[in-house]
Amino acid sequence: MTESKPNQIEEPTVPVVLIIAGHDPSGGAGIQADIEAVISQGAHAATAITALTVQDTHNVHSFQAMEPAFVVEQARAVLEDMPVAAIKIGMLANVEMVHAVADLLRQYPRIPVVLDPVLVAGGGGSLGDNRVAEAMIDVLVPISTILTPNAHEARVLAGGVEDSSERGQVLAGLGSEFVLMKGGDEPGAEVINWLYGVDPPQRFVFDRIEGRFHGSGCTLAAAIAGLLAQGSDPVDAIHEAQIYTHQTLLYAAAIGHGQLIPHRLFWADTQPDEEPLAETPNGDSRIH
Repeated sequence: MTESKPNQIEEPTVPVVLIIAGHDPSGGAGIQADIEAVISQGAHAATAITALTVQDTHNVHSFQAMEPAFVVEQARAVLEDMPVAAIKIGMLANVEMVHAVADLLRQYPRIPVVLDPVLVAGGGGSLGDNRVAEAMIDVLVPISTILTPNAHEARVLAGGVEDSSERGQVLAGLGSEFVLMKGGDEPGAEVINWLYGVDPPQRFVFDRIEGRFHGSGCTLAAAIAGLLAQGSDPVDAIHEAQIYTHQTLLYAAAIGHGQLIPHRLFWADTQPDEEPLAETPNGDSRIH
């Protein structure tokens, strides 16, 4: 009879999410935001850092991309050691990085991928250019499970299409299994997110929360990845992650002098009354 080692884990009890993204020293967005959102779904966050940034709650001031080969080494070390159940991708910074990450993902085709096509920071600072967007369209979007562009990213990826419905259809045709087109940056008293990849497309309506937020997109994409790792169906994960993200904004804090930082660990210090999404007469999903 062979004795197991004291620290040997025979069966993993915590699902693992591999996050491939940039580092934000303010902790509002990027890797740190992703870690908090993944933990909040009950999953373990492993990371591969693609870039170091100089940013605060106002904007990104500069960044330095890692060598693509080094990023791949970081990610592969995790993938070969842990049972990664989902991958979340954020800032990739340059074309070479996009291709390197895509090449890596093709070697693990069974792991679902949430792609947050980070091109611009919340304060407007560039985190990539149109060449990065084009590379994503060519090699990364087609192998992703869920694409989560904001309004600016959706327009760039869709070639500048202005009509929302047409833009969604263009994005849905790029190859990702699902597209969650976010409307937080669009004007209006309500935030409307559209999910493509279901028939008909599904609309999620949220009452707009006053203020501007640093890292809300990271939060949503990472939460989706955490829920996928837990075994949720993609549509259910998208649904639940929006509720969670909305709550993080309700508890957001003015930690810096700029945008509010979502409180992704609100559940650890308070017991909020959670309002489930309610079906409206026209079939939309709404949360107040």
